[in-house]
Amino acid sequence: MLPSNPVEVLEYLARGGHSPYAEWFDSLNPPAAAKVASAVARLSQGNVSNVKSVGSGVHEYRIDFGADYRMYFAKDGERVVLLLGGGTKKRQQKDIANALVRWQDYKRRKKQETQ
Repeated sequence: MLPSNPVEVLEYLARGGHSPYAEWFDSLNPPAAAKVASAVARLSQGNVSNVKSVGSGVHEYRIDFGADYRMYFAKDGERVVLLLGGGTKKRQQKDIANALVRWQDYKRRKKQETQ
């Protein structure tokens, strides 16, 4: 899992340069956005108390508020967390599938950059 030291939290950018996480975050109402921002801050401090693996290196951070929000991320090395997207319990399976595709895309593009 993640270290208990501070980590750098970044957003995954799709090939077109947009952030699926930012698009989701921007759609939230102010109270939900505040809860999610708080969860990102906790994540950046290494707090993973509401985190579970959903497979293939992707993790789900559960935010117990309103529609039971979820944030999806993966770890790139020991000190970087990549936000892949977010959603609610209602769309959980679709959101997990999207996060897995984004993580694979990120790793593929990173590998191509280093070749």
